[in-house]
Amino acid sequence: MFTVALIGLLFVLIGIAGLQFTYLFYFDRIDRERKKHIQDLEQRSQRLTDQLAAAQQRIDEQDGILAEMGIEGDVWADVIEDR
Repeated sequence: MFTVALIGLLFVLIGIAGLQFTYLFYFDRIDRERKKHIQDLEQRSQRLTDQLAAAQQRIDEQDGILAEMGIEGDVWADVIEDR
């Protein structure tokens, strides 16, 4: 009877160890996916930062051209509203 109880306990412990390994592999996969997602977000953020810098440079160039012509940026807003 004692042997049967020990064998039952052995199977329970093997099942628990198997479950722990399953969770270990699952969390490892989740961790890798999160790291990949973060890396993708960082790359996208860098691209958007570059696009924003290019847009800001273009706006500064256009403001410079308007300043050379003696036209302020607020005048264009009034022209647009009138149409």
